[in-house]
Amino acid sequence: MDAPNNHIFFPTSFHELFSSWNRFPNAVPYAGGTNIICKQGKNILTLPPAILCLDKISELHRIARTEHYLEIGSMVKLNKLIWLGKIVPEILCICLENIAGIQLRNIATIGGNICCSTRLLDSPAPLTALDAQYELRSASSSRWVAASRFHDAEEHNVLVNQELLTRIRLPIHQWDYSVYKKFYSEDTIKSRALVFLAKTQKNILSDIRVVYKGDTILRNKNGEGILAGKLLPLSRKTAGEFIENWKDFLANSNEIDEFSKFELLNSIIININNLSE
Repeated sequence: MDAPNNHIFFPTSFHELFSSWNRFPNAVPYAGGTNIICKQGKNILTLPPAILCLDKISELHRIARTEHYLEIGSMVKLNKLIWLGKIVPEILCICLENIAGIQLRNIATIGGNICCSTRLLDSPAPLTALDAQYELRSASSSRWVAASRFHDAEEHNVLVNQELLTRIRLPIHQWDYSVYKKFYSEDTIKSRALVFLAKTQKNILSDIRVVYKGDTILRNKNGEGILAGKLLPLSRKTAGEFIENWKDFLANSNEIDEFSKFELLNSIIININNLSE
């Protein structure tokens, strides 16, 4: 059965949502709508024939914190997360502050930024580095998927048919060194960014995360293993081994161009030098 053109559903519960989705399987979930209207520039927008507006499902707007986790509903606006302050990891706030302008961030949602179907947006980089988990819900079940798997280029269809991202779960950790570097590009649609996180304990580098976002997510876990457990400040030898490992990693990667490799490696060198003698 086809829904009439521009038919918009406003479910107030998951039961209503999946019931409507079952009746109209081609309906499109609508969060902030920024991706749908992107670059249209028309007085009358072109919309999908059937839309499932998620705004009235209260559970998707909830934010909760436990001793170990921060849970964020997928419909929470980007600016709301920024304004929450210290309960949100600093690296995620910095990333969100670098997304467009305040007007768009008042509309755009964290779930929409994660699930954009046309391109990889910005938040997946810090969310992958932070070991975030995503709750994916269907009419009959729910499951948790790691952000690293969700954004893996080889995992093309993590969201199955009529499945919705409902919650983001972030482990609560204190990172002592947090850097978010967004690289300049004339193409405002395709952004590139580096996330560099480090955690210390009694002058020991207990954990490190380095994640790059271009068209895909890149993370070199072997390189991170070189530094884990090392004394700070890092010796020149250890820092050099880490840099050489990244050079080899990038040389074997076909997922980014040569200029992006150059920019990324320079930024990694700057940050590793900040932790070195």
